[in-house]
Amino acid sequence: MPQRLTVLNVGGGSKSIALPAHYAGWEHLLLDIQPREDVDLVHDGRELLRFPANVYDAVYCSHNLEHYFRHEVPRVIEGFRHVLRSDGFCEVRVPDLGEVIRDVAARDLNLDSQLYSAPAGPVTVQDVIYGFGEEIERSGNPYYAHKCGFTPDSLVEALQQAGFAQVWLAPPLAQFEVRAVAFVQPATPVRQRLLGIIS
Repeated sequence: MPQRLTVLNVGGGSKSIALPAHYAGWEHLLLDIQPREDVDLVHDGRELLRFPANVYDAVYCSHNLEHYFRHEVPRVIEGFRHVLRSDGFCEVRVPDLGEVIRDVAARDLNLDSQLYSAPAGPVTVQDVIYGFGEEIERSGNPYYAHKCGFTPDSLVEALQQAGFAQVWLAPPLAQFEVRAVAFVQPATPVRQRLLGIIS
């Protein structure tokens, strides 16, 4: 019987937030710095290098990497690579600040202008750059603040510098987003098909 694939969801907040469909049937382990009912591993994403190596088939990090300071990002991404199996990959989703800047300039928006509407409510330019203000105010939690930003090029470069053999910019799953998939070793056709890189 084949071993069940495992995905480590770093900073996902809650398992009620659905993973992309390509993780259907995978064992979903949620890592978060705050203890909650459905958090499997209460841990700081900056300390993944302390975890056992070569454990997970995938690391999924959606809108969490921007919550670290820029100088901490390499350590976080090196931790992703450390915990992945040799045929593993990480999938990272972050706000695309390049796209935000272009849109702000094209529409002559100010920082408090609404950029788009989300299920949580209106999202301003300031929310994308600094973190969703309503959530930060409501929770009083500084972890929700954004401490750095990315463009497609800077995210790819960060993943390459951590030693990933192959990095692919994937179609975004949300507005004003950059999404990248990085492979420990060049992706097999099976992995490429799973992620929609090839049909």
